[in-house]
Amino acid sequence: MSKKILAVDDDNDILDVIRIILEEEGYEVFTLANGKHVFDMVKENAPDLILLDVMLGGLDGRDICRALKEDQNYKNIPVVMISASHNLNNLLLMPGAPDNFLAKPFDIDHLLAMVKAQLAA
Repeated sequence: MSKKILAVDDDNDILDVIRIILEEEGYEVFTLANGKHVFDMVKENAPDLILLDVMLGGLDGRDICRALKEDQNYKNIPVVMISASHNLNNLLLMPGAPDNFLAKPFDIDHLLAMVKAQLAA
Protein backbone atom coordinates (compact mmCIF):
# COMPACT_ATOMS: atom_id res chain seq x y z
CA MET A 1 0.00 0.00 0.00
CA SER A 2 1.40 3.39 -0.96
CA LYS A 3 2.21 6.02 1.62
CA LYS A 4 -0.08 9.06 1.74
CA ILE A 5 1.31 12.59 1.67
CA LEU A 6 -0.58 15.82 2.23
CA ALA A 7 1.01 18.89 0.60
CA VAL A 8 -0.23 22.33 1.68
CA ASP A 9 0.92 25.42 -0.22
CA ASP A 10 -0.88 28.53 -1.48
CA ASP A 11 1.00 28.27 -4.80
CA ASN A 12 -0.84 25.83 -7.08
CA ASP A 13 2.19 25.49 -9.38
CA ILE A 14 4.29 24.23 -6.47
CA LEU A 15 1.50 21.86 -5.43
CA ASP A 16 1.36 20.47 -8.97
CA VAL A 17 5.13 19.94 -9.08
CA ILE A 18 5.15 18.21 -5.67
CA ARG A 19 2.17 16.03 -6.61
CA ILE A 20 3.68 14.96 -9.95
CA ILE A 21 7.11 14.21 -8.45
CA LEU A 22 5.73 12.21 -5.53
CA GLU A 23 3.09 10.34 -7.55
CA GLU A 24 5.84 9.24 -9.98
CA GLU A 25 7.58 7.73 -6.93
CA GLY A 26 4.42 5.79 -6.06
CA TYR A 27 3.05 7.97 -3.26
CA GLU A 28 -0.61 8.88 -2.92
CA VAL A 29 -0.72 12.69 -2.78
CA PHE A 30 -3.42 15.03 -1.52
CA THR A 31 -3.05 18.79 -1.96
CA LEU A 32 -4.55 21.84 -0.29
CA ALA A 33 -4.11 25.43 -1.49
CA ASN A 34 -4.83 26.95 1.92
CA GLY A 35 -4.43 26.04 5.57
CA LYS A 36 -8.08 26.34 6.59
CA HIS A 37 -8.94 22.70 5.94
CA VAL A 38 -5.74 20.96 7.07
CA PHE A 39 -7.39 19.22 10.04
CA ASP A 40 -10.33 18.05 7.90
CA MET A 41 -7.93 16.65 5.30
CA VAL A 42 -5.78 14.96 7.94
CA LYS A 43 -8.85 13.40 9.57
CA GLU A 44 -10.27 12.19 6.24
CA ASN A 45 -7.07 10.90 4.64
CA ALA A 46 -4.73 9.96 7.53
CA PRO A 47 -1.54 11.06 5.74
CA ASP A 48 1.79 9.45 6.62
CA LEU A 49 3.57 12.78 6.04
CA ILE A 50 2.59 16.46 5.75
CA LEU A 51 4.50 18.98 3.61
CA LEU A 52 3.43 22.38 4.92
CA ASP A 53 4.27 25.83 3.57
CA VAL A 54 5.03 28.51 6.17
CA MET A 55 3.14 31.36 4.49
CA LEU A 56 -0.40 30.31 3.59
CA GLY A 57 -2.21 33.45 2.48
CA GLY A 58 -3.15 34.93 5.82
CA LEU A 59 -2.45 31.80 7.84
CA ASP A 60 0.88 30.80 9.33
CA GLY A 61 1.96 27.22 8.69
CA ARG A 62 3.98 27.30 11.93
CA ASP A 63 0.73 27.75 13.88
CA ILE A 64 -0.87 24.85 11.98
CA CYS A 65 2.19 22.69 12.64
CA ARG A 66 2.11 23.54 16.36
CA ALA A 67 -1.62 22.69 16.53
CA LEU A 68 -0.99 19.34 14.81
CA LYS A 69 1.93 18.49 17.10
CA GLU A 70 -0.11 19.36 20.21
CA ASP A 71 -3.03 17.16 19.12
CA GLN A 72 -2.83 13.61 20.51
CA ASN A 73 -4.38 12.21 17.32
CA TYR A 74 -1.90 13.81 14.94
CA LYS A 75 1.31 14.49 16.87
CA ASN A 76 3.09 11.45 15.40
CA ILE A 77 2.56 12.48 11.76
CA PRO A 78 5.88 13.89 10.47
CA VAL A 79 5.61 17.50 9.27
CA VAL A 80 8.15 19.09 6.91
CA MET A 81 7.84 22.87 6.69
CA ILE A 82 8.56 24.44 3.30
CA SER A 83 9.47 28.10 2.85
CA ALA A 84 11.32 30.53 0.61
CA SER A 85 12.86 32.03 3.75
CA HIS A 86 16.19 30.32 4.34
CA ASN A 87 16.75 31.37 7.94
CA LEU A 88 14.06 29.22 9.51
CA ASN A 89 16.33 26.62 11.09
CA ASN A 90 15.21 27.97 14.48
CA LEU A 91 11.79 26.60 13.48
CA LEU A 92 13.09 23.18 14.45
CA LEU A 93 13.68 24.38 18.02
CA MET A 94 10.24 25.83 18.75
CA PRO A 95 7.55 24.01 20.77
CA GLY A 96 5.43 21.99 18.36
CA ALA A 97 8.34 22.07 15.92
CA PRO A 98 8.18 20.45 12.50
CA ASP A 99 10.22 17.31 11.94
CA ASN A 100 12.30 18.98 9.26
CA PHE A 101 12.56 22.02 7.01
CA LEU A 102 12.92 22.38 3.24
CA ALA A 103 13.86 25.69 1.60
CA LYS A 104 12.31 26.86 -1.69
CA PRO A 105 13.29 26.55 -4.39
CA PHE A 106 13.99 22.93 -3.55
CA ASP A 107 15.92 20.35 -5.47
CA ILE A 108 13.75 17.40 -6.54
CA ASP A 109 16.27 14.85 -5.28
CA HIS A 110 16.49 16.65 -1.93
CA LEU A 111 12.68 16.65 -1.64
CA LEU A 112 12.52 12.92 -2.40
CA ALA A 113 15.34 12.11 0.01
CA MET A 114 13.66 14.08 2.79
CA VAL A 115 10.27 12.41 2.14
CA LYS A 116 11.88 8.95 2.20
CA ALA A 117 13.81 9.75 5.40
CA GLN A 118 10.71 11.04 7.19
CA LEU A 119 8.60 8.06 6.13
CA ALA A 120 11.33 5.64 7.24
CA ALA A 121 11.69 7.21 10.69
